Amino acid sequence: MDAASPSAIQAIVHRGVPLAAAWGIEVLAAAGGTATCRLPWQDALLRPGGTVSGPALMGLADVAMWAALLGLTDGRDESLTTSLNIHFLRRLPPGAVIAEARVLKRGRIIVGEVLMRGEASAEIAAHVTTSWAAVTPRA
Repeated sequence: MDAASPSAIQAIVHRGVPLAAAWGIEVLAAAGGTATCRLPWQDALLRPGGTVSGPALMGLADVAMWAALLGLTDGRDESLTTSLNIHFLRRLPPGAVIAEARVLKRGRIIVGEVLMRGEASAEIAAHVTTSWAAVTPRA
């Protein structure tokens, strides 16, 4: 099966998760069970104290993991998140956020992790573990 391009996966993500489109989440890469996504800066994503909000980071992590799954399946995946655990390691100042997702185990239950950092930084700001229930796409 030919791999779907990052732009094709981004279009699938935006259709499937309209909030990802509203936030402007970009799929920079997605193949082989990994994906890199970018959340552009928006004032609406801040929380008091001037940091990127937890809900924005959780949403980005969820979308990034789905992009990693879509990259494994030529853009055909309807799996569902069953859990998402996030550890906030440091505050993210205003700016774009990069999420790097990877599938750790694939079967009836899919397990993955996502590392997030500010676009201008190499320091990991949040670590996510997540599991998904595999769902066979409808024909």
